[in-house]
Amino acid sequence: MATNILMPALSPTMEEGKLAKWLVHEGDEVHSGDLLAEIETDKATMEFEAVDEGRIGKILVPEGTEGVKVNQPIAVLLGEDEDASTATDIPSAMQSIKAAVSAETKSPPVPLAATLSPSGGEGKGEGASKPAPKGERLFASPLARRIAAQKGIDLGAIHGSGPRGRIVKADVETAKPGVAKAPPSIAARGAAAASPTRGEASFGGIAPLPDARLFFAKDDYDEIPHDSMRKTIAKRLSSAKTLIPHFYLTVDCDIGELMHTRARLNDKSPKESGYKLSVNDFVVKACALALMRVPEVNSSWTDTALLRHHHADIGVAVALDFGLITPIVFHAEEKGLAQISNEVKDLAARARAKKLKPAEFEGGGFAVSNLGMFGIKDFTAVINPPHAAILAVGAGEERAVVRDGKVVPATIMTVTMSCDHRVIDGATGARFLAAFKGFIEEPASMLL
Repeated sequence: MATNILMPALSPTMEEGKLAKWLVHEGDEVHSGDLLAEIETDKATMEFEAVDEGRIGKILVPEGTEGVKVNQPIAVLLGEDEDASTATDIPSAMQSIKAAVSAETKSPPVPLAATLSPSGGEGKGEGASKPAPKGERLFASPLARRIAAQKGIDLGAIHGSGPRGRIVKADVETAKPGVAKAPPSIAARGAAAASPTRGEASFGGIAPLPDARLFFAKDDYDEIPHDSMRKTIAKRLSSAKTLIPHFYLTVDCDIGELMHTRARLNDKSPKESGYKLSVNDFVVKACALALMRVPEVNSSWTDTALLRHHHADIGVAVALDFGLITPIVFHAEEKGLAQISNEVKDLAARARAKKLKPAEFEGGGFAVSNLGMFGIKDFTAVINPPHAAILAVGAGEERAVVRDGKVVPATIMTVTMSCDHRVIDGATGARFLAAFKGFIEEPASMLL
């Protein structure tokens, strides 16, 4: 009997993915364990294996298709002696996906600046447009509307020359004064406000945002479609920032001793299979030990309970050309600086190649984001669930400090911890930063 091959869920949080590449063709014989396709999730590209054996009767989703929902049919597997004619119809669910993807790709954004008016109109296409028929919506820039109102010009009689027929300042300035239009009725304004346009975003009741394309001419920008990673980052962090009650704690750390220790250890590193420690390696280790000392911070929020973690599993933010990912150093409290350093370098290299497994970047209880190498003095970071906190690390720099009544130079590094107030109270976060500061300012204490 013909069976559908479904889009797999390659991670616990995966809802959709991109079918990057088919590794089989229609008519190919496959067996359990054979590679069928490469699936691109928001964080990695993974190979998808066959579970059953049979023959590929029909490929329903062409390679390169984005936004394929988990558990949607992507191909049909034929059993022994079955004919390909049993796989000729694409399931209706898949047709809906293709229609939605096609509509999202081809449909132009609807301008937010439009209002309803008895004599309004909507411009069509690029360049100049015809005056809008009665009863349709009128698209005009705020400045054009203000000038038209001042000059008594009927916008409904103007040919819009802006993107998608939008009436712009130049159109109004060259138009002849006429009878000014009445403002839209209260009912019309309400209807316009109640109808969100494509490209708007709304989170937790916050007013939707207009599509940025409304403000620019088409030839003034290049449109780069979002990939799966960028969409997921936008969705998750927008939700995190609006749903998690953030608060921030900042402390300055004197890393003079750390810099000397780092230099000595790197000088003694074996030439073959050695290590090269970074300041961030010390930060990760200090965070791990601080989490063990203040375990209340090493927790995750759920609606029914706090999850108190047994180990310090720390995500390390890695910047990619196409987004951001936080591969995890598991059991960091048990690892030495050299092991942490080599592990972070390996995770970062595989993250940039999109070769990480989901288990290597999903989960963890804490995260570190370091922009010191870019010269950033201090910043705040957004918490990435299920973490309850993230430490933003700035650059170490020479600053003047007062010691024993004298102004002396010191190498100071500013760190700011973003805390989930549902999990961490202010005093608890302060105790964590005090422990972290102790470890980072006296690296030898990490051996105790």
